[in-house]
Amino acid sequence: MYGGVTLLGILTDGAAGLRPGKLELSETQWVLWRAGHAHAGVIVLLSLVLQPMVDNTAFSNGTKWIARSCAPIASVVLPGGFFGLAFVPAFKWLMYVGIILIAVSMLLTGIGLLKNLQTGNL
Repeated sequence: MYGGVTLLGILTDGAAGLRPGKLELSETQWVLWRAGHAHAGVIVLLSLVLQPMVDNTAFSNGTKWIARSCAPIASVVLPGGFFGLAFVPAFKWLMYVGIILIAVSMLLTGIGLLKNLQTGNL
């Protein structure tokens, strides 16, 4: 919520929301903020879609837990990389961690569904 209120303050020059001092964002920083918000929304929706699919996989509860939790964690970590990268280049490693987490979640879900399809349980 703080990020949204701060962004509103920056966009309205302090007329609404919170303006963080005299913060001026470059064009690159604006692009990274937009990318962070867009990726957060898309990955949250993807993680919500994956949850019922994980229920239909042919995996143990532990593997289902990994597939189920990696996507929501990625929805925080990957956009956090974009937001951090807007100010400190060292934050790019967060994006790679988020990419790996979402890939693990999607691959496990896909493999589990295919295994379940082969056994005829779907």
